[in-house]
Amino acid sequence: MESTHTLRPTLELEITGMDCASCAQTLERGVARLDGVQHCEVNFATGKMHISGNVDADALEARIASLGYGVASPAPAPASTHGAVGEDKPRPRGLPGYLLARRETTLALIGLALLLASAPISLWGPAGLAPVVPLLHLATVLLAGTPILVRGWRGLITSREITINLLMSVATAGALIIGETGEAATVIALFAIGEALEGYAADRARYSLRALLDLVPQEAVVLRPCLDCAEHMGVDGYNGGPCPFCDVHELRMPVAELQIGDTIVVAPGERIPMDGTVRSGESSVDQAPITGESIPVGKTSGDSVFAGTINGGGTLEVLVTGRAEDNTLSRIVHLVQEAQNQRAPTQRFIDRFARWYTPAIVGLALLVALVPPLLFDAPFWNAPDGAHGWLYRALALLIIACPCALVISTPVTIVSALTQAARLGVLVKGGAPLEALAHIQAFAFDKTGTLTEGQPTLAHIQAVDCALPDSPSCPACDDLLALAAAVERRAEHPLARAVVTAAQTQSLLHRYPAARQVTSLAGQGVRGEVNGQAVTVGSHALFDTQYPHSPALCDSVRALESRGQTTMLVGDSQRVRGVIGVADRVRPASRAALAELHRLHPRPHAVMLTGDNPLVAQAIGATVGVDQVQAGLLPQDKLEAIRMLEARYGGVAMVGDGINDAPALAAATVGIAMGGAGTPQAMETADLVLMQDDLHRLPELVRLSRRTLGTIHQNVILSLGIKVVFLALTLLGWSNLWFAVFADVGASLLVTANGMRLLRPPAQTP
Repeated sequence: MESTHTLRPTLELEITGMDCASCAQTLERGVARLDGVQHCEVNFATGKMHISGNVDADALEARIASLGYGVASPAPAPASTHGAVGEDKPRPRGLPGYLLARRETTLALIGLALLLASAPISLWGPAGLAPVVPLLHLATVLLAGTPILVRGWRGLITSREITINLLMSVATAGALIIGETGEAATVIALFAIGEALEGYAADRARYSLRALLDLVPQEAVVLRPCLDCAEHMGVDGYNGGPCPFCDVHELRMPVAELQIGDTIVVAPGERIPMDGTVRSGESSVDQAPITGESIPVGKTSGDSVFAGTINGGGTLEVLVTGRAEDNTLSRIVHLVQEAQNQRAPTQRFIDRFARWYTPAIVGLALLVALVPPLLFDAPFWNAPDGAHGWLYRALALLIIACPCALVISTPVTIVSALTQAARLGVLVKGGAPLEALAHIQAFAFDKTGTLTEGQPTLAHIQAVDCALPDSPSCPACDDLLALAAAVERRAEHPLARAVVTAAQTQSLLHRYPAARQVTSLAGQGVRGEVNGQAVTVGSHALFDTQYPHSPALCDSVRALESRGQTTMLVGDSQRVRGVIGVADRVRPASRAALAELHRLHPRPHAVMLTGDNPLVAQAIGATVGVDQVQAGLLPQDKLEAIRMLEARYGGVAMVGDGINDAPALAAATVGIAMGGAGTPQAMETADLVLMQDDLHRLPELVRLSRRTLGTIHQNVILSLGIKVVFLALTLLGWSNLWFAVFADVGASLLVTANGMRLLRPPAQTP
């Protein structure tokens, strides 16, 4: 805990000892009753408890312990939960180690051994050893059942909840009372081992995402100057500090001690230990842990690299740009862990259903035990001929009352899906958007930076005074480009960067000083003051309303736009000076991704929303294969377009760059941001983030969402179906206690294994 005995207003704890989903509910209710706790939420799938309020730390730990659980790693503050690379996190062990590491499971294994030892004595042993058999059964019940009884009793007293531990204890005690010692021992031993198997399976899913952090090396080779060099001390007046005679030294040190601005050396074949920028060297880097790309990406001076990725055949010197706990991989793990705590709609429904399901079955068990004997003269106790009485059937119903399989059916599936999405290079912010994406029938795409590369280049320039239209060099056109660049130097739009880059390439960037008093014109252009006169760079629509120009210039603009170029007119305080055409290349993956979406959906609707002019937008839209193009949209127009699509189709996914399209992303049913690798803003903006900077993962994400929803439905049907079948078998007297507990534990393990199938890579699409 903390050095003081008062917790911070919010706290995250990692809980140990949770074997089934009902454990989370017991903990939630038990801790919520502590003085000072405002809210407590426990996620069984992640093993995390989130507490808000102000409560004594010792009292909190004591309450958790009294309920039969423990605290593995208290987090001192929310900011530290990103998971530093060097942090000591528990790792899943093999099954034997997992079982033997827990005292209650070890006792259950001893009890199971005694139970198995009683079988040959009962079947083939001499008559003189017959009294030993019930003693072995009783020893099994005491060894395996005592921890379960204690936990069930504490749950009843502290949380005021009828837990599965209490139900199993009552069923076991009832079996002993009616003389079924063998069944009592079998029930409690199977339950104890089964609960441990559930916990082991959940641990494997729980730690599958954290295993990504193991990809980051614990040490790095850093370049540091030679300080206080003993070898050269006194030479030429040197008396300490950085040595002027030595080159920088290569030191191996923990990554947690690296600082922003350090330079690290990454040898060929090594994993990159920190986020940074390449300072020198050339290589190819396997970025699959971050972006899901299967093909290595070339890196050279100035390019960004990410912790956990694998360097190729060249040595790189990398300038560290972030701390170890803030690297991109840690942020991904942290955000996905947060997402795992966001319950999906199906999970919220199941949680509400489970709250009345267990009491209802307990009430039914009470009626089964009492009504037939009281009203129909049916046997209450077991008959001398071995036939089961109605008390026995009621005890079997108590076992069936456990909703573990149902409660765990959704969270383990969502955790597996979120982890698999992260492996594919897609960050999903919880189960709700993942479920919603499976039902989406309308997809809206931003153009610049989403369907296109977002790096437009200068394609055409024509000054009104151009006397050499076919010449590669024209003084009037050069002056037009220099004037436009003076204004666009203060803008951040991709079109502005294209103009500035072209001016810089042609050594025209500094012909005019950078504009002053630059003002954005709400999606229509930009205006600034150059050498004392106002200069405007904007769209044709803006100039049509505010700056008179010749019909010939309009014809030139339309001709450029029909070829897919975005046009910008340039004018000063006296006249319109000319037109600039900029072209943005379509991403190679855009057309293939949209074609795949059309194959996935029977009647999808793909619309492109762009502020560009209609002619350019139609040309790009025809190239990529969208169904509809809406052009000339301001940010508020995109927002309105999203609302209209939602009204028509019931839900829409908006795909944009995560920053410029923030209003539309927020308004959409599912907001999907592009190119989130290394961009914290993009990670925080949308519901889903495609870490790689193209759309090829979008169809895979849709498939994963559908597989997830289908798996959830399978698990719910499976868990409820097994309950209904055994409910009927029990009422008919065709079931017994040990078979009921076997079916209950088996159902939990079955839905867990089914949910974890999502961790397997999907089949490749031809």
